[in-house]
Amino acid sequence: MKRDYSLLGEDARRAVQSGLAAAEWYHSDVPRKEMKAFMAREDQPAIRDTIILFGAMATLAALGVALWPSLWSAPFWLAYGVLYGSAMDSRWHECGHGTAFRTAWMNNAVYQIASFCMVRNPVTWRWSHARHHTDTIIVGRDPEIVAMRPPALFRIVLNLFGILDAWNGWARMLLNASGRLDPEEASFIPESEHPKVIRVARIWVAIYAATLAVAVWTGSILPLMLIGLPRLYGAWHHVLTGVLQHAGLADNVVDHRLNSRTVHMNPISRFIYWNMNYHVEHHMFPMVPYHRLPALHDRIKDDLPAPNPSMWHAYREVLPVLRRQLAHEDYFLRRELPATARPYREDFHAAAAGNAA
Repeated sequence: MKRDYSLLGEDARRAVQSGLAAAEWYHSDVPRKEMKAFMAREDQPAIRDTIILFGAMATLAALGVALWPSLWSAPFWLAYGVLYGSAMDSRWHECGHGTAFRTAWMNNAVYQIASFCMVRNPVTWRWSHARHHTDTIIVGRDPEIVAMRPPALFRIVLNLFGILDAWNGWARMLLNASGRLDPEEASFIPESEHPKVIRVARIWVAIYAATLAVAVWTGSILPLMLIGLPRLYGAWHHVLTGVLQHAGLADNVVDHRLNSRTVHMNPISRFIYWNMNYHVEHHMFPMVPYHRLPALHDRIKDDLPAPNPSMWHAYREVLPVLRRQLAHEDYFLRRELPATARPYREDFHAAAAGNAA
């Protein structure tokens, strides 16, 4: 069947009627006292990581400026871009949950900076991401589905360079700055929040206008290499990791073990990604801070599908499924559970099993 991913379409209506919208999700059994310890917030890990991140960005930018316009500056700009256009994606995400720091203003400060870098209105995306967690990969309800069916592979490739998502973000910024909201975003943002969306967009337009004015005045794109362009040339890492979160797995189910994927990654990618490679664990218990996710994984791994041992292994699994979905969009990869795991809720998932890989 053809899927309608519009938040105002027929699949959205069916999700509400069938009970898939705002459904009760499966959770691995963790005693309340243990979960309270996992959910405990602290400032130190995030302060350390934030100092490293912004210190590295300042150093790389300074070296890039000092060596500009020589080609010797290119490696420093490329590294700066990954921190700006990819590491900020995970900082936006974790600080949006309010779990990275214990201190609220620290979460909000980093969230605002990361939202600007990723061109995601911090008001809009707070509500968008709340919907993503409430209705994860529910067609017509989740506004953050990356790999739809059939998958738009060319779009994903373009987004490795930020070409669509960033441009859409800037277009949405201009729309909001004009005092309007897109009908879909208006469907999940409370009306009382609309003025905040508009105010943030206008502040951002002023920042970009000042950056462009300096670039024109100096006759150089150097100001844009610091603000704006890194969202394009540094996007590839967050796209590579983000695709693996849910691509090729089941949709319209209420068990994160079916629709989310945990992948073991190298330490550098884990720093950039802030441990979001533990994605089943994050969706199952979204209030657990990023630095406790590895320990949470060890605690509940007997109830979860085996994680992919590397990104390369995960893509070898994902790409054949995406290719097959081009012709058969109902096809998906069903995750195998260990014998120690509690079973799937077959009452919700039996209908989908016939098309599983």
